[in-house]
Amino acid sequence: MKRFYFLSLLLFALLPFKASAQYYQIANQLTSLISPALSGSLNYKGFVEFSGLAGLGHDRANDIGISTTQGFQYSSWFFMGVGLGVDVVMANQPEGWQAQPGYDYMYHGSSKTKAMVPVFSDFRFNIGDRNSTSFFVDLKLGAAWLIGSKYLRMADGCMSNSTQFFLRPTIGLRIPVSSNDTRHAFNIGVTYQLLTSNNNYYWNSNSLTLNNIGVTVGYEW
Repeated sequence: MKRFYFLSLLLFALLPFKASAQYYQIANQLTSLISPALSGSLNYKGFVEFSGLAGLGHDRANDIGISTTQGFQYSSWFFMGVGLGVDVVMANQPEGWQAQPGYDYMYHGSSKTKAMVPVFSDFRFNIGDRNSTSFFVDLKLGAAWLIGSKYLRMADGCMSNSTQFFLRPTIGLRIPVSSNDTRHAFNIGVTYQLLTSNNNYYWNSNSLTLNNIGVTVGYEW
């Protein structure tokens, strides 16, 4: 029992040193990311991407879009930037769709196909040697809005043109143009998209969540 108490005390005594070491490592990594910005030696990088995403679930909508991201390569493994997209969202509603009583105006003030504009921050993590084919993980996080005054007519209600939360992670391959030009590359990946908010017009609730999965193809320079 005395040995147990001694080991417990030793463990608690070492924990602050271990935590301090971890904080020190994190601080060093942050310094390595921030120092290029302060020194003016950041490497500008741009992306353009085309995506085709199929809707999932009862309330679903297919999504085809193009987006561009502009930012800086902070290190060989980390990119951060901001982006803008234009998507065409096509709802899959049941045949013979009718608005419930009291919502009749939505049938005339809504459409099965709408344009949408997502605005986002983009974080990209490269895994492996960038001089050859390697993996990447990309995370787009922001907001999206339908264009125009009409709503998007879904299976059990309508999506409004108010702010929707936007999340789009992608996992894929980065393929350099050539062995002599590794800065420019093609990207292909599997993409998941989440749109959600509680400011829509549904028969039982104002909450709406749209899930999509598909493929993204892009080019970086």
